[in-house]
Amino acid sequence: MPRLSPAALRDLAERALRRAGASAAMASAAAQALTEADAQGLGSHGVARIPQYAAHLRNGRAVGDAAADVIRSRGGAALVDAAGGLAFPACALAVAEAIRRAREFGVSFVGVTNSHHFGVAAYHLAPVAAAAMVGLALGNSPAAMAVAGGRHPVLGTNPVAAIFPRRNGAPLTIDLSLSQGARGKVMIAAKEGRAIPPGWALDAQGNPTTDARAALSGSMLAMGGDKGAVLALVIELLACALTGAAMGFEADSFLVDEGNRPGVGQAFLVIDPAALAGMPVYLERIEALIAEMEQDPGVRLPGYRRDALSAAAARDGIEIGPALHRQLIELAG
Repeated sequence: MPRLSPAALRDLAERALRRAGASAAMASAAAQALTEADAQGLGSHGVARIPQYAAHLRNGRAVGDAAADVIRSRGGAALVDAAGGLAFPACALAVAEAIRRAREFGVSFVGVTNSHHFGVAAYHLAPVAAAAMVGLALGNSPAAMAVAGGRHPVLGTNPVAAIFPRRNGAPLTIDLSLSQGARGKVMIAAKEGRAIPPGWALDAQGNPTTDARAALSGSMLAMGGDKGAVLALVIELLACALTGAAMGFEADSFLVDEGNRPGVGQAFLVIDPAALAGMPVYLERIEALIAEMEQDPGVRLPGYRRDALSAAAARDGIEIGPALHRQLIELAG
């Protein structure tokens, strides 16, 4: 399989997006995020998304020259309009605003509206930990899951991520979607003709299926059953009702070339520990918890495996499938 350095893969992805109509800033931000996803072993949110993004740019589902802007602001709250573009520049602006406002007010909540697929949720939180703050990221996506007791897709898989800086070492990074399996993994399985595990999805008739293609036309099952579906509903409300973004059932699938502009929403909550018990107390408390966790052999701190894979990718390169490699080269011209 082809193996590229992160820089080479990022350059290939960036050129493909530029050729599809993305501005230089948008292409750079998206290519960086997708390449980092591959480096962390998250191929379902990596450069495999480039053909999809490129088609959306060409078909008007994403606006290549969109300029994100803060359109509402009061105290620790703000709203960023992604203007229909790829989500990454708008999310970067939102996180920067959230950090700035948390420094002033102790806590901030910045939403993003009129947006697109935002990749790995935790990716956006790295600047928060670098600023010695705690952060949460959440977002909705096109409908793929039924609500509790329902059968047809209403909610997206609606990821949520959190980051907690430490005194020494990498922050704790928690990142999950609320479906039993990631829809991006189902997408890749469908492309490769592989089955998916039982318990991940239902087909269009509401029957359990391991056929990835049938799952894409049916619905994903929520992690933890009805409890996961209710948590997905909470994220839908926070990311959409507060920001005015499109609900999941109003957005056409990310996985098809044609359709509407998704217009989905994201939100970032940032907290300055110094505004509460204070930074020294926060750091002591988090280290006490980690020390207790690590009394059991084999405990893996959340986010540390991704960090190790990213370091290995920087050293050894990133493998991508031959077919995807050829497709990226073609898209990049």
